[in-house]
Amino acid sequence: MRFNTFSKPLSFLLLFLSTQTALSYKVAQAQTPVSPATTTKSVCPAQLGKSVDAAINRSVFSRARWGILVQALSSGQTLYSRDAQKFFTPASNAKLLTTAAALQQLGANFRIRTSVYQNANGVLRVVGRGDPSLNDTQLQALAKQLKQKGITQIKQLIADDSYIQGDIVNPTWQWEDVQSDYGAPVNSFILNQNVFGLKLVPQAVGKISQLVWTDANEAKQWRTINQSITVAQNQPSNINVTRDLSGGVLRIQGQVAANSEPYLVNLPVVDPDYYFLRRFRTALATEKISLGQTLVAAGGTNLQELAAVQSPPLSELLIETNHNSNNLYAEALLRALAFKQPRVPNKSTADLGLETLKATLTQLGVNSANYVLVDGSGLSRRDLVTPEAFVQTLRGIARTPVASVYRTSLPVAGKSGTLSSRFRGTPAEGIVQAKTGTLTGAISLSGYVNSPKYEQLVFSIIVNQSEQPASVIRQAMDEIVVLLAQLQRC
Repeated sequence: MRFNTFSKPLSFLLLFLSTQTALSYKVAQAQTPVSPATTTKSVCPAQLGKSVDAAINRSVFSRARWGILVQALSSGQTLYSRDAQKFFTPASNAKLLTTAAALQQLGANFRIRTSVYQNANGVLRVVGRGDPSLNDTQLQALAKQLKQKGITQIKQLIADDSYIQGDIVNPTWQWEDVQSDYGAPVNSFILNQNVFGLKLVPQAVGKISQLVWTDANEAKQWRTINQSITVAQNQPSNINVTRDLSGGVLRIQGQVAANSEPYLVNLPVVDPDYYFLRRFRTALATEKISLGQTLVAAGGTNLQELAAVQSPPLSELLIETNHNSNNLYAEALLRALAFKQPRVPNKSTADLGLETLKATLTQLGVNSANYVLVDGSGLSRRDLVTPEAFVQTLRGIARTPVASVYRTSLPVAGKSGTLSSRFRGTPAEGIVQAKTGTLTGAISLSGYVNSPKYEQLVFSIIVNQSEQPASVIRQAMDEIVVLLAQLQRC
């Protein structure tokens, strides 16, 4: 067993295992439905400033920072601006930059390949390249391909994790994030989004809830202390999970309501390489292929490809990234940006990806002084982006041949993704394509308005440092977007 000290620093793994949170709360993706006023009216460009100011200058927002920029898509005429050149924590709006760069650099048909190679003396080498969509079904396909090649026994299987180098989780992410499913680790091997699950099944009131693992292999990796109890059926269900510093103990506390559905908890895997090998062993066994020794090693000679699976095209990966605000997909795409770049000693794949992202956005007309990124998903509180940077990105990608692919990846108001429950019954429904973003104290929304009575618009709205509930902030944001949807020439 080899520990890659560059990609898995022990100190960070200890941090990764030491924290506690209520795992059902998904900070990066949670979206609360809001319903702004549905009254249809015409808004003249001259009236827009006063109307937007009325929405954001309320007393409840007296301590909040608002950054807004609204421009005509084609001409670039500014219709409204407030602190558009100042830095804000962007939350998941950062994915707009990552996906734009990935699409422009790699192309809509780019796929990520996972391969199994034949080496000498019956040794097989599986090479992971950071496919975020890889799942058990594809592992089974690899096993079937090997069986079709006449392989019934594998003496040794090497998992080559050298393709992606660096920390498996970003060291600037908060403790509550890195041990939740939305902060799962990213490296060369990503399987089932590097998450495993367990269920707490209610029993009689006052009794310990029954723990059921969705994967028996993962149950063997932990010593579990289940202290969750079953409470009366009219009580709320709530489960907390604590991992100790040794990495071997999982403590489950909380309550599950009687007669309720099982309470599902998703946890990020600790070591993606060996999680992959455990699941691959199971897939091989299904095909009656015996597997001997497994180990993780970097590099080596790949003599002959025996089996391979590919991800869906990048156009589909973008939809998952932006529609569902998938952090793991965004981080994988950031690293994919480094695929065609020369390797640099002691520089992580993510850092190389960030350099490529910056160069690509500059080609699209985005001022590099308008953003500072340390990850690809926006989960880091150290990311800083101006509303102007988002507008420049949205306008820049709109001038490229892949513009329609990019637009398709964005949620549609009242119809899909993280906007499926917003703007319903308003003039914005169906004509706004935009990316949401949510972190504690940071809410964002940036995208396009296909106004029926005005030219197409591009906008970015970011709110930081507000103590108000996210739903209150989104209500005001949505009122602004509804105004944009009602613009007409006057």
